[in-house]
Amino acid sequence: MSKKLMRSARHRMIAGICGGLADYFGWDPTLVRLAFVVISIFSAAFPGILVYIIAWFIIPEEF
Repeated sequence: MSKKLMRSARHRMIAGICGGLADYFGWDPTLVRLAFVVISIFSAAFPGILVYIIAWFIIPEEF
């Protein structure tokens, strides 16, 4: 059975996007958040925030 990408209810800080990615790939949620922040800062922050907001609407919530 394949795993689905969903926003995490357990590892949620804002919308559960980074926690959901961490659950999907089997990574530590803190490292995913840290990587997201670093990548967003080096890409002038706006694209990272925009991607996060789009993912918030596209990725279904874990229930």
